[in-house]
Amino acid sequence: MKKLNVTEIQEKPEGFVASVKEELNVELARTLKAGNRMLVDSDGLAFIYIIEDELDYYYVSFGKGTWPSLKKLLANQGSLDLELGNSLNIELTAIADELAFLTENIEGNSNYGEEMEKAVSDIFL
Repeated sequence: MKKLNVTEIQEKPEGFVASVKEELNVELARTLKAGNRMLVDSDGLAFIYIIEDELDYYYVSFGKGTWPSLKKLLANQGSLDLELGNSLNIELTAIADELAFLTENIEGNSNYGEEMEKAVSDIFL
């Protein structure tokens, strides 16, 4: 399992675009597709979007620094593309729905940890 860390999200006329610091092999990048699901990394204060290929899963990590952009994405019900390099992008489908579900579920839910609950409340609620 490989982790890709989102460093920035830019708002563009056609939607939002996320950049990662890791570089991917072009052949691998062409095989990746959206997983349509998200997880929570409470210890790392991050939301994780899953992308996948035929053999493996890849975590796309949205740390707390990217959350204000994610909040704006939610408010606009926008789309989000992930730049994989070499002019290859993948749309992270269902991210707004997944993120809305998670942020609502985290509110008042101590199962995610006090720090995660407070961080989500501070930015999303």
